Amino acid sequence: MLSRFLILCLALCLWAVSPLPSFAASPFAGERPTDLGVEAGHLAPCPSTPNCVVSQGGDGEHQIAPIPYAGDRQQAYQAVVQVLGVVPRTEIITQTENYLRAESHSRLFGFVDDVEFYFPETEPVIQMRSASRLGESDLGVNRRRLEQIRLALQDLGIAQNS
Repeated sequence: MLSRFLILCLALCLWAVSPLPSFAASPFAGERPTDLGVEAGHLAPCPSTPNCVVSQGGDGEHQIAPIPYAGDRQQAYQAVVQVLGVVPRTEIITQTENYLRAESHSRLFGFVDDVEFYFPETEPVIQMRSASRLGESDLGVNRRRLEQIRLALQDLGIAQNS
């Protein structure tokens, strides 16, 4: 019961940081990237713009810590699916055995961020990346989103405190 409450709190927090309803077919959605996914065990690097964070190989501005988890990989994977299910205006686009990709739309103009999670077989961590498709700055939205997902996974007892 506490877990549902915490996930609901996460959803409300994410909703609160978005001021207005989005438009369904936004001219600000951008094109769906073709270079996402896992390549040689790594997610794509961030571009030079500050509107991206990645847990693998990022520089200081783009770096975010991966999420270490307790339990098995499938349990962690399902927990991320559960959490993404309550993140407002977020839809899972791709699911494979060890990878998830979602799109998250801003409320105001429907800007799209691509959010990725990779579950390597070799270590109990969730590698992640979140990047805006358009624009220069995201005012920290991508980093905050991933940190809120981290907190939700900690509340569910999946993620370990790093």
